[in-house]
Amino acid sequence: MSKIKNIKTTVYQWKGKTVPPQGNFCTNASDALYEKSDTMGSFRFHEWLVCEIETEDGTIGIGNAALAPQITKKAIDIYLKPLVIGESPFDYNYIWEKMYRGTHAWGRKGIGMVAISAIDIAIWDLVGKLTKQPVFKLLGGRTKKKIPVYASKLYSQPLKNLQKEAELYKSQGFTMFKMRFGWGPKDGAEGMKKNIQLVEAIREVIGEDTDLMMDCYMGWNLDYAKRMIPRLMKFNPRWLEEPVIADDIHGYAELNNMNAIPIAGGEHEFSLLGFRQLLDLKAVSYIQYDTNRVGGITAAHKINALAEAYQIPVVPHAGQMHNYHLTMSNLNCPISEFFPVHDVEVGNELFYYIFDGDPKPENGLIDLSDTTPGLGLTISKKFNNDFNIIN
Repeated sequence: MSKIKNIKTTVYQWKGKTVPPQGNFCTNASDALYEKSDTMGSFRFHEWLVCEIETEDGTIGIGNAALAPQITKKAIDIYLKPLVIGESPFDYNYIWEKMYRGTHAWGRKGIGMVAISAIDIAIWDLVGKLTKQPVFKLLGGRTKKKIPVYASKLYSQPLKNLQKEAELYKSQGFTMFKMRFGWGPKDGAEGMKKNIQLVEAIREVIGEDTDLMMDCYMGWNLDYAKRMIPRLMKFNPRWLEEPVIADDIHGYAELNNMNAIPIAGGEHEFSLLGFRQLLDLKAVSYIQYDTNRVGGITAAHKINALAEAYQIPVVPHAGQMHNYHLTMSNLNCPISEFFPVHDVEVGNELFYYIFDGDPKPENGLIDLSDTTPGLGLTISKKFNNDFNIIN
């Protein structure tokens, strides 16, 4: 069987048109600081890493990563590439453990695991192409006719604009929506009032018989969340997402065990063992790993099985093909997130500018091809002039 002969990493830095930052756009972990600048700045992703793995027969698998791409590139090029060259892509579990254990002193969370994720995603794409099977077929096959997806945007903005955006998604056939809050602890009672006004404005448009998810993006703390949850219960949210910083696992557990609003999280958690801690503490009612952070498809597939044993649904963070294949192949992954195609703002949109092949939703549903091998992605060149490309 053909062995891995090369790994190529490329960073795409966006230099095209961007939507300028707005005040109180989205709560985030930096909101707790005394900041006069754009606190959302460190959470924008205006560059992306593409990882291509080639075997001796010339087949190429494509992986990717969105967090700190320039540092992730160095982690792959210097530390991980020598561990992977010469291995069979079908030994993906062994390769994963080799990377994980070989970088354990510094790489088990954060950048190290992001780098492992990019390589692992590329390996699964490669295995799919070598076997002429879509990745979801390799993971267990189709568990649903189509994947229900929720429209995930609705950032804080003037209420009339927010309602206009919600109306657009409703007209496109979506019945599930995710919004973001704009105010947190340092904004006091007035900020609480403004957060409630955001929810009221959206519910007025989408009605009561739809799912509404609410995202705090780590911008609240335990005390503030405990004060906000009773105010939000009347809006019947499907979940409250990342109400506290990722490391405050006990804060997650306290909020989730209030049994008031289901708590979702895991976007900033890493590896199988990281999620075991969340599950053992009953800290979340929904798991939201991101495959290009958590350790790739190999790790995510194991987390899916663990979560199913605890009967905690998994709804991966972000849409994107690496997440869709996992959702399609697992009964415990009921829905997926979908970022509407949009001018570059936060940076999640870059996926659409770098890759071709992501499915488009129809009436709030997406489908995956039963015949396209691998993940079904190709690298687009249409927008290359809008990027600085670093090889």
